[in-house]
Amino acid sequence: MPTETPASRLDFDACYRAASGRDARWDGRIYLCVTSTGIYCRPSCPARKPRPENCRFLPSAAACVAAGFRACRRCRPEALPGTRDWDARGDLVARAVRRIRDGAVDAVGVTGLAAELAVSERHLRRMLLQEIGATPLQLARTRRAHAARSLIEQTDLPLADIAFAAGFGSVRQFGDTMREEFGIAPSRLSRPGSTGGRDAGGPVSDERPALSLRLRARAPFAAEAMRAFLAAHAVPGRDRIDADGTTAHAIDVPGGTAVASIDWADVPGDTVRCAAGASTVGIPIRLSLPGLSDTMPAIQAVRRLLDLDADPAQIAAALGGEPLLRTSLAARPGLRLPGARDAVEFALGTVLGQQISLAAARTLQGRLAAAFPEEAAAAGAPAGFRARPSAERVAALGADDLRERLGLTRARAQTLRSLAVAIAEGLDLGPGADRERARRELLAIRGIGPWTVELIAMRALGDPDAYPAGDLILRRALGVSGDREAARLAETWRPFRGYATQHLWADFLETAARKDPR
Repeated sequence: MPTETPASRLDFDACYRAASGRDARWDGRIYLCVTSTGIYCRPSCPARKPRPENCRFLPSAAACVAAGFRACRRCRPEALPGTRDWDARGDLVARAVRRIRDGAVDAVGVTGLAAELAVSERHLRRMLLQEIGATPLQLARTRRAHAARSLIEQTDLPLADIAFAAGFGSVRQFGDTMREEFGIAPSRLSRPGSTGGRDAGGPVSDERPALSLRLRARAPFAAEAMRAFLAAHAVPGRDRIDADGTTAHAIDVPGGTAVASIDWADVPGDTVRCAAGASTVGIPIRLSLPGLSDTMPAIQAVRRLLDLDADPAQIAAALGGEPLLRTSLAARPGLRLPGARDAVEFALGTVLGQQISLAAARTLQGRLAAAFPEEAAAAGAPAGFRARPSAERVAALGADDLRERLGLTRARAQTLRSLAVAIAEGLDLGPGADRERARRELLAIRGIGPWTVELIAMRALGDPDAYPAGDLILRRALGVSGDREAARLAETWRPFRGYATQHLWADFLETAARKDPR
């Protein structure tokens, strides 16, 4: 019996109709490979569509490259924002894709990734080839190449520095991969005008590089709502909210603590429309990094924090028929579901925030970061910012000590310590975790209930269908008094109940941000 391939699972006729109609809704979900030219395109590419016998459709850019195709220079399929389709699934392949997206192959290799997922390297490779058409190494190589091209086009860094920043092991590997992906040497790709290192994104010093980039997301993007969310949840020592509209956030990377600054006033003016009518928006980010090797982890953390891989059209289509959400969908097109910059920090902070106001929660979270910073990163943290809190340091103290140092009730101090111990002993709450197992283990900790579990699932585990039915603000917005009724109303919103929750919270968060503008 022949082995099933990714292409054989795609409906060729449906894919070809999408490409013939230049349907941008399919961009990033399928790729058109043209056998007569050896290039691959997005379905919305404005070029004349080839005959059906010259077409192949594959589910990932890495699969296209693995099959011997190079990226189209006209529609630039590699410039697409990512997709959250893999976040809606909890199986092995989805978990692997999420971890590779977060840089696991660069950090621990394929061997380490397979060990994290509790499978053999051979099995992991076979599963990814069967469903995506590319191996873990091919997915990671394509990820590096796309990041490198963005750095080439947006910064004036030397090519050798870009190779290092994008995660390549050598300049030769960098050159070979870029030729394979794009059919052109890195030196022949377009570079920014000579505006000086600071403006074009070059390092401002040898000790602490700084890059200015625009991270692409599908339009629309509800910038005011996102800034309101960040302001309402800003933690002292970890976030800074400036009066001019800029926000700055500590981002945890392998080299220590980076800072991502976002100029929200500049977001609306950067909408780029392609020939097919789809659009993207560039979010202006300035990164201050411990070292250039931290570029990729910092960018991915910011993308997760701002949910830049969401597809607003897909979400609006899924939720638009619900009268309870229609007003918010119209008022805040492109509303995102912000992720946790660090899973451990968020989980510990969520326990501290149980059954208290946002303002009180921020105060406790700031105390936690001040009292228990990760020691290896604390010394190199930039001025005004702290490293993430360490679960190991929290776990090392008794409940009474935590109560005194943080100003907690004894019950909350014990819950905080129990969670920290579980994390220190291996509880995985990151995007690549087994979500159902994580939920079970969290619920087994005394003092942690469904509200806390779903909040952690939503923002740390990255589950777009997480739904804290017991949340007071959510129930008020729904006009119900009980968890069961709130859960019943949300059944038709799957698999985007998390986005629906964000819409139902939006008015409250914007009011909170106005009361405390900082």
